[in-house]
Amino acid sequence: MTDLTKEYAPKGWPAPVVRPGEFVFAAVGFDHSHVCGMTQALMDAGATLKWIWDPDPQKMEQYGAMFPQAKRARSEEEVLSDPEVRLVASACVTSERCALGLRVMDAGKDYFTDKAPLTTLGQLELAKAKVKETGRKYMVYYSERLHVEDAVFAGQLIEQGAIGRVIQTIGMGPHRLYCSPRPDWFFQKEKYGGILCDIGSHQIEQFLFYTGAQDARVVRSQIANYNHPQYPELDDFGDCMLVADNGASGYFRVDWFTPDGLCNWGDGRTFILGTEGYIELRKYLNLATEPRGGRVFMANKQAETAFDISGKVGFPFFGELILDCMHRTENAMTQEHAFKAAELCVKAQMLAEKLQ
Repeated sequence: MTDLTKEYAPKGWPAPVVRPGEFVFAAVGFDHSHVCGMTQALMDAGATLKWIWDPDPQKMEQYGAMFPQAKRARSEEEVLSDPEVRLVASACVTSERCALGLRVMDAGKDYFTDKAPLTTLGQLELAKAKVKETGRKYMVYYSERLHVEDAVFAGQLIEQGAIGRVIQTIGMGPHRLYCSPRPDWFFQKEKYGGILCDIGSHQIEQFLFYTGAQDARVVRSQIANYNHPQYPELDDFGDCMLVADNGASGYFRVDWFTPDGLCNWGDGRTFILGTEGYIELRKYLNLATEPRGGRVFMANKQAETAFDISGKVGFPFFGELILDCMHRTENAMTQEHAFKAAELCVKAQMLAEKLQ
């Protein structure tokens, strides 16, 4: 069974926005360990985890041990029929996330899914229609911005005007493959969506957010399987160029080629160019220097500055999401933004030229 908890569960600290029992949620579907980070972050923001559910008994045992305060449901229906549950968090198989979200919203609850939130444009239209019909939320865990302090801080710097108007982003999202623990579905394109749909979704969401774009078009995208012939449906490399409706441009590269000698699962970097300066994020490590991230570098009209922000910024998205669900606001993330990032990652995958 896959167990990447230590790699994919960022450490936070309590910053509750509600009292115990005031906002009850459940976790359903544990096919990716991102659900650990999602669950813990909601709890750190004050939410109360009441139920966990997955059809796999082994996963129920593992996650039950991690969150012993939660009840182990006998079925998905037991969770969805509980009127106390206000939100359901999930990291089920990527191609199944939309269908679960529709059931959650039909049950009168908000939905919080791992990225990518869906794998086809048809699913996107169903999700949009259900949000309109029910008035519920279909929120997405774009963790490389929402659950990384560097990325949160970069957004604050941009909002303050530290580098002027953002005109380009460059993102690099390498990941370690961990072939042996990965489940079979991870190597089936119909189920995981392809590399640009999957881990590319992080990069596209950041591009939209940092540039302040409402829409964008895919100029060019490419995919390849360079070195994993044993997994013929795996894309082990992908890149993409986008242009936003406000004229900003973006480029990103994602791959499954993190070398064994690296101390982390991936040396994720983001470069943000503004009209009055630029920012570099070293999200997960400072190569050959220190085995952690939290490093933000900026040059602007005033100075060159290096920030060490580990443990200083936090993850405000999760508290904002809880309050949005309670008050029907959109401070954490707008629904339009969540869906636009999903749309573009599917289109990038659909339009991609196969290099090898």
